[in-house]
Amino acid sequence: LGKGIFITRNPDDVKATDQLVAKIIHKPHLIEGYKYDLRVYVLVVGISPLRVYVYRDGLARFATHKYEKPSDKNASDLNMHLTNYAINKDSD
Repeated sequence: LGKGIFITRNPDDVKATDQLVAKIIHKPHLIEGYKYDLRVYVLVVGISPLRVYVYRDGLARFATHKYEKPSDKNASDLNMHLTNYAINKDSD
């Protein structure tokens, strides 16, 4: 639910062994200046031969603040850098 998510420019800030770490892409593809991600749901039922079902509906999630390159001034603005619904749902 978005709890415990933070952005850092210093790898030493990540101390716990049960954390997921992701590197932010510095030049992400944007839609009208906003970061986004797309989810496509797929069921793989066979490998040889490959049999895949793709669900017709997908999901697009957007950040709610226009993107700027990460800096010391905006690194704490999770609404700019992340598309997580739990973080952006209460954004102005």
